[in-house]
Amino acid sequence: MRRFLVLMAILGAALSLPATAFAGVVAQIDLSSQRVHVFVDGKRAHTWKVSTARPGYRTPTGTYKPYNLVRFHRSTIYNGSPMPHSIFFKGGYAIHGSYETKHLGRPASHGCVRLHPSNAAKLYALVQRHGKSNTTIRITP
Repeated sequence: MRRFLVLMAILGAALSLPATAFAGVVAQIDLSSQRVHVFVDGKRAHTWKVSTARPGYRTPTGTYKPYNLVRFHRSTIYNGSPMPHSIFFKGGYAIHGSYETKHLGRPASHGCVRLHPSNAAKLYALVQRHGKSNTTIRITP
């Protein structure tokens, strides 16, 4: 009986750990700080500035799985704007590189999550390596 109770305590402790402990890649985007914290196998690997929706637009909040990766995408809505290393997570919303790096760290987009191109390439490579099903995108207000 004692072994059973010890096993149940260990299982309970494991289940109470944050979700980042179980996922391959977690991109935690904080709209208020305009930062993304990237966790790999539960350990923080990167923190980068982002730009999300400017006034009049919105970046969706919630938890998502990427559904498409496109190395070099061009916007079909905004004059063919380049969107390198796009990680699409909801409809036309993506995390992607942007050459408008002077705006990183403050809201500036039409709703996508913009990253410095080199950081977008790193995140894209992590998602490719770990797989879309082992990647979580979490966007909080």
